[in-house]
Amino acid sequence: MIIDTLTSPIILFFVLGMLAGFARSDLSIPEAVAKGLAIYLMAAIGLKGGVSVAENGFTPDLGTAAAVGIALSFLLPLPAFYLLRGFGRLDQVNAGAVAAHYGSVSLVTYITAIELLKGSGLVAPGFMAAVLALMETPAIITGLALARRGRAQQATEPGSGLLHEVFLNGSVVLLIGSFLIGLVAGKENFAPISPVFEAGYRGVLCLFLLDMGLLASRRLAGTRALTLRLGSLAVLLPLVNGSIGVALGTAFGLEVATAATLGILAASASYIAVPAAMRLALPEADPGIYLSMSLGITFPFNVIIGIPLFASLATLLG
Repeated sequence: MIIDTLTSPIILFFVLGMLAGFARSDLSIPEAVAKGLAIYLMAAIGLKGGVSVAENGFTPDLGTAAAVGIALSFLLPLPAFYLLRGFGRLDQVNAGAVAAHYGSVSLVTYITAIELLKGSGLVAPGFMAAVLALMETPAIITGLALARRGRAQQATEPGSGLLHEVFLNGSVVLLIGSFLIGLVAGKENFAPISPVFEAGYRGVLCLFLLDMGLLASRRLAGTRALTLRLGSLAVLLPLVNGSIGVALGTAFGLEVATAATLGILAASASYIAVPAAMRLALPEADPGIYLSMSLGITFPFNVIIGIPLFASLATLLG
């Protein structure tokens, strides 16, 4: 599966973006176009997930995956925080901010994973799009609680601006909204628009990952806040978190593709929703640290190595 992953056009476009960024090429995708690609991908994922649930119904697996996913999002920032404080030598605020990223999830990692898993015969159930959305927020609450521990202002009582950013950020609204549209419409009503959201999906994903490769490499090249210790944690944390996710999914009786997807979500690190929340709640935290770790190291690691690794682990345990 690792060979199949490395020879997939989806991954090769990402590698092309990374190489172009490190080589300081002037290759770029206009921001408006990149945003349009992201909107298309989120809408497609949500719609297809909702249609799948409408067709198959609300299953026990859906409830189990959602419960395990929410628990992981709440709890995974805890060991990450203490590793970042001890081994990573970060202060309390930055450790809390980074820990929140590693408890939350990456939409692009998920989108890439379901396509790569499909090529290996592991079809992730559509309801995992809803699990993805549910896993975005709990880690933010835990991360803020850790960062603000001992202060007068508690992370459990964020201001209205933070609540708005956490629960109404664009990716969550579009993903959940599209999921509900697909759920209401069902397979029959989705059929007339399915060519738009299925035929061009992989091509759009290739272009989007080209842009993500450029962003990741330029973030790494432009930061001075990343130490060797933090760089190693950006690899260790997804390995540990992903293995826990796969193991729990398997232990709770989820089938192989679902357990693999749950592990990949647990291994991923947010670089969209959580950074936006941190800008509001912890402006003193250093974006050069949490973005370089989550986007510059963890994201490429998961896309190239983590996805096939956790799929293989789920297959082995299952």
